[in-house]
Order: sequence, then C-alpha cells, then structure tokens
Amino acid sequence: MRRATSIFNHAPAICSVSAHSLVDEFTKFCYQRDLPRAMKAMEAMHRNRLSADAITYSELIKCCLVRGAVQQGRLVHEHVFSNGYEPKTFLINTLINMYVKFGLLDEARNLFDEMPDRNVVSWTTMISAYSNSNLNHKALEFLILMLREGVRPNMFTYSSVLRACDGLLNLRQLHGSIMKVGLESDVFVRSALIDTYSKLGAQHDALNVFNEMITGDLVVWNSIIGGFAQNSDGDEAVNLYKRMKRAGFVADQSTLTSVLRACTGLALLELGRQVHVHVLKYDQDLILNNALLDMYCKCGSLEDANLLFNRMMTEKDVISWSTMIAGLAQNGFSADALKLFESMKSKGPKPNYITILGVLFACSHAGLVNDGWYYFQSMKQHFGIDPGREHYGCIIDLLGRAGKLDEAVKLIHEMNHEPDAVTWRILLGACRVHKNVDLAIYAAKEILKLDPADAGTYILLANIYANSQKWEDAAEVRRKMGTRGVKKDPGCSWIEVSKQVHAFILGDNSHPRIEEIKRELSQLIQKLMRVGYVPDTNFVLQDLEGEQMEDSLQYHSEKLAIVFGLMSLPNQKTIHIRKNLRICGDCHIFAKLVAQLENRVIVIRDPIRYHHFRGGVCSCGDYW
Repeated sequence: MRRATSIFNHAPAICSVSAHSLVDEFTKFCYQRDLPRAMKAMEAMHRNRLSADAITYSELIKCCLVRGAVQQGRLVHEHVFSNGYEPKTFLINTLINMYVKFGLLDEARNLFDEMPDRNVVSWTTMISAYSNSNLNHKALEFLILMLREGVRPNMFTYSSVLRACDGLLNLRQLHGSIMKVGLESDVFVRSALIDTYSKLGAQHDALNVFNEMITGDLVVWNSIIGGFAQNSDGDEAVNLYKRMKRAGFVADQSTLTSVLRACTGLALLELGRQVHVHVLKYDQDLILNNALLDMYCKCGSLEDANLLFNRMMTEKDVISWSTMIAGLAQNGFSADALKLFESMKSKGPKPNYITILGVLFACSHAGLVNDGWYYFQSMKQHFGIDPGREHYGCIIDLLGRAGKLDEAVKLIHEMNHEPDAVTWRILLGACRVHKNVDLAIYAAKEILKLDPADAGTYILLANIYANSQKWEDAAEVRRKMGTRGVKKDPGCSWIEVSKQVHAFILGDNSHPRIEEIKRELSQLIQKLMRVGYVPDTNFVLQDLEGEQMEDSLQYHSEKLAIVFGLMSLPNQKTIHIRKNLRICGDCHIFAKLVAQLENRVIVIRDPIRYHHFRGGVCSCGDYW
C-alpha cells in the first residue's frame, strides 16, 4: 500500500465542487466504466474525506478487473479503508475476489485475515482461490477453519473444495459432511461429487451418487457420462447416453464431446456418425469438431475425416492439424501425413509437441529413416520443442524397424530421459522382427524390472529361450509367471453390426452364431488354401502381442470377427474391427487374402496402428 498512498498524497487538485456533486460524478464514472475519470474523481474525494456507497465501489473494482488495472485496484482498497470509513463485508469480499482474480493470493489472504466479520462468501472465495491454484491442502484447511468458526458452507463452498480432493479418504469424509447439511441433492454439489469420484477413478461411487438423483438435470448427466468416458469405460458412457435420451434430455456440447470420446475408444463408427448429426447444430464449435475428427481417424474412416477436415476451412487450430496428421500416420498413409505437415508449416498454426510426434510416427511406420532423423534433430531449432520420451521412442522404433539395432540401443543410453518399459518394449519388438535373441533377452529383462506384471514379455521371453533350446531358462520364466500370478489376456475382437457390438474372444463359444461362424471360417480357409494360403505358425510362438501359443491359429478372434462381418454386412460395407492385442502375422496374411478374394475392404484397429486391407494389400505395407 505504500506506493498507493504516495500517489494519493501527490494527487493533483481538481476544480472545487460541492461534496454532493463530486460523489455524483464519481458514481457516474464508475457505472460508465470510465476508469481514468473515476480514479481522478476518487482522488478528489479522498482529499476531501468523502466516501461513496459500497455498490458504487464494487462497480469500480469490476472495472479494474476488466482492465487488468492492478495498481488502480490497490488504490481503491486503500481509499475505502481511509478517513474512518468502515467498509461492509460485501465490499471487502469484492476486494478479496479482485486480488484472487489478479492472482495475488497473499494480498487476498492478508485482507481476509483483517476482516472483523467473515461470512460464507468470504470463506468460499478463499477456498475457491486455493482450489483453483492447486493449493489443495490450503483449501481443505480453510474448510475446517470455516466449520470451527460456525459458518455453514453452501453449495458453492462444497463445489469448490471438492475440486481440491486428491484422495478418496478426504472425499468420502467430505461426502459425509455434505449429507449432514442436506446439500447432496443440489445439482452443482452432486455434479462436483461425480466429477471428483471420477477423477480419482472411483466410478462405482460416482455411479452411486448419480443413481441417488431423484430429479434429473443435464449437468449431472454430463458429469457421469464424461466421467466414464474419461476413465476409458466407453461401454458404460454409451449406455448412460442412451439412458439419458430415453429420459427425454437433449444432448449439449459437453454430452456430445464425451460420447464422441467413448465412440473413439470403442471404435463405434456407426454411433459416431449418429452423434455427428447432433453436432451439426453446433457447427462452429471447434472442440466438438476436433473430437469428431479424432473419432473418424481412430475408427479408421479416413474418408469422413478428410471431408470434415477440409470443411473446417480456416476454423482449424493446432489440435485439428495434429489430429489429422496422426490419423493419417496411424492408418498407414505416412506420405499423406508428411505432405499435410508441410502444408501446416506454410499456412497453418505453429506445430506443437503432439504434431511432431505424429510426424515421427509416420516416418517410423513407413521406414523413412532419413526423414525421421531430420525431423527429430530439427524440432528444437525450427519449432522450439525439446524432444520428449515419446519422440525418442519413435526414433528408436524407426531404427529398430530398419534393423539398426545397435544404433537404437545407443540412442536409448544417450537419450535425455530415463528409459521406461515402453522404450524397452519398442526395442523388444524390433528384436522379434530381426530375430536378435541376445538383445531380445536383454530388453525383456529390462522390461520386467520396470513392469513385473507384463505377461506379453514373459511369454515372448519364454519362447525366445525355447527357440534357442534353453529349456531350463524357458521353464524358469514360466514358473515365475505362475508364482507371480501373471496371466495373459486372451485375444478379443469387436465388430459393430446393426447398432450392436459383437465380441469374439479366443476360446469363448458364447456368441449365439458361433457354430455357424466356425463352419463359414473353415470353408473360407479351404478356399484361401486353394489360392496359396498357408497358416504361419511361427507367429504364434514369437509375436509379442499375438494369441497364446497353445491355441489354434484357426480361431483367432479377428478371423471370427471378419467372417461374422462377411455374413452380416452388405457387400459394399467396410468391415471395421477393433482388437485388444496386436494382430499376428498369420491373421494379417489372412485378412489381405480375404479382402482380395471377397472384394471387400477390411479395417482392423489394434493397439499399435490401423490396417486397411483392400485388394490383397494392407495400408501398412507389411511394415508393422
């Protein structure tokens, strides 16, 4: 306040006017948001020991906030406490809020501590400030102090403090406190409870809070749908969305964004297209359009993605460009991805961390070693982006796929980040392709140090030992896997037919048409064998993400899904399949031959990339 006081002490005099007209002038300037003239009038009032009412001062404080006028705000603070004037609690709360909005939490706290009377607004303003600044312990501490002073929290207090909960114990205690004061039915509190339980991964608790709702509200529906979508439980998010529609609620931007995220995770292209119809009424919403673009890319529908991207015209940000570049790269169209990146550099926004990741992925999965190195080594110079662990991972993958395993290992040891399990898995995948047993064993051991429960690595390591006739080592790996309770997930593939998702799991015969599907599959394999197909059992033993070695190649989940698609979808319809494990080499050959023999387009999305099979060729160029 020293600087503020010195300004008042040296303020120039203005023309002599009556006290009444001076206050009237000040009031007029405040309501007109004329900050310079209002401040000049306030200086004159200060010299003449005059004051206005609290509402007028609050208007001046709002004007300071809008203009970002920190120094003028401090002058207002000094003025309202001068000349024996005792500001009302309402005005002090407004000043505290001003300091909070300016990011001056220490000054807000000092003013709060000096208050003779603090009400629920005073406490809530400070709690919200600490919560928004991620000072969670302070927010929770203030709630406790508030309760000790006998001030009853309201819906806004709890909504603010819930955001500060970073543990389930604190959250459940808060939930109990909310129930005691009878605020659990408030829409904002209920929504905040659902959001916080979801943030902490406690979806069961979030759903319980939601199900206790007597009367519905779109805000609460959005919270529960968004919570499940963000926690990668797309099935439940979609079910809740359908339930919301049956209850008569109309989806808004928040709902649609969450449902699109769920469709993206589950590769539900048909449902995504239905949601697109609702998105049209929010045509200019960039967040929604970006979510829609991501959905089409990750559902393998590049035609729809390209149409949407081109229609967005100038309404594209760095997320739009990065999503499209990554989508092209992941779907096997690396040349198009790099071409789009060059276009972005000339007429789009500045590339960011994610953009470069998509570019390096494109180079890696197309075997473009020189291009990949160029983009990697120039990203700092051209775009000011320091390479992250993911960028290093792409280059290690690029070198590994090209057979430059020694260079890949050298880069792992020289990179600016400690290698994690993902880094070593990338190297292990390259060792599998190039049959470097010693290096594969080294990489596998590094993975198991970091992730002892990685079933795929155990299986591959055991198979590597077995192929090298190191039977005791292979048996020891299997024993460790058993004693540690590590189990490999069975292969599972999903296909959407007539708005219903069908799942096929290796070794599971629960699908109602499974016997018919198996008969059709056997007949199809016989047809393929007549044109040269020979099942490749080598991949059963050695593919890191393939099906378990003891199961028959014939009934791999993606083969069952492909046959069901042939049986159920019209000839002109693309067969879209999502798989939980990496497609094995034999199924890759099978899909190419089926696409050629049946004249169908088949798109398979696995955890690594997307495979577009058409006319006996895959978009990955057999480089995956």
